[in-house]
Amino acid sequence: MIEFVSIMTGLLMLVTLLPLLPIDHWTCRVWEFPRLQICILLLVNFCLVLWCSSGELLLWLMTVNVAMLIYQVWWILPYTPLFSKTVPKAQSYEPNRKVSFLTSNVYTPNRSAEKLLELIEQYQPDIVVTLESDLWWQNALSCLHSAYPYRVAQPLDNLYGMHVYSKLELLESELLEMVQQGVPSVHCVVKLRSGDKIKCHFLHPAPPSPTENEKSTKRDKELLKVANIAKQAQLPTVVTGDLNDVAWSKTTSSFIKISRLVDPRIGRGPFNTFHAKYPIFRWPLDHIFHSPTFNLVRIERLASIDSDHFPLFSELALTKK
Repeated sequence: MIEFVSIMTGLLMLVTLLPLLPIDHWTCRVWEFPRLQICILLLVNFCLVLWCSSGELLLWLMTVNVAMLIYQVWWILPYTPLFSKTVPKAQSYEPNRKVSFLTSNVYTPNRSAEKLLELIEQYQPDIVVTLESDLWWQNALSCLHSAYPYRVAQPLDNLYGMHVYSKLELLESELLEMVQQGVPSVHCVVKLRSGDKIKCHFLHPAPPSPTENEKSTKRDKELLKVANIAKQAQLPTVVTGDLNDVAWSKTTSSFIKISRLVDPRIGRGPFNTFHAKYPIFRWPLDHIFHSPTFNLVRIERLASIDSDHFPLFSELALTKK
């Protein structure tokens, strides 16, 4: 048993240290995702250390496990109710200055469009953003056209199709491939019912993985380009979508720092949206960030639509100019 806990400690140390290396390869960056799962393994391993070790080895193994646990908890703690909220709850606001988003990575082969339509009917979001939506999904959601007259469509069969459906007027809409060909994003100005204008960026960069990009370079570059755009924006700004990065990564931390946007999940919970079918392997891949000019009305992870992602519903109130 002592050999087992020693090996486990070494492996957990490895996956904890790998993301610290200045290497963008997926084999290093992927270990930023399961920080919560690593914490659980560290706790189990710590208990095993106490049970089967003694003397100097006990002290060394305890110290290493506790140090790693503190480091991992430091990353995920902001996304728990134990941390103070960065975005206040909207207590009073003008209804016409409110805007809601429903973002959903539908998973291209999924054919449960009726489940997504039921959620849209129930929550009545002002803006619906679908990711991985192809021509089949475009046709399946065509019934939304009368209620959502403002639209941007880019159906693709490469898992990076994107559609935006809006009840609110979209101005200056742009469909861009900011970094990688075949990986679009939508950027637009949205006119609220009050007449206020906000800037929105809807993103779905490719992840670092053995089947996509081996390195995170392109994903990180797209996120940081949008962060710099948001930093210079004259309008209140919202960034949302499947960013293929977790809330507790170095890139997301840099994104928040550069963009000066805020994350309404801080102090509330991680709202893990992926993987919908495997509870043990879940982390927050679908995000919303916004200017401090908004307060939060509500944020919810919605019911499964048979995709590998849960939809995310966010409602914001513009409370400042």
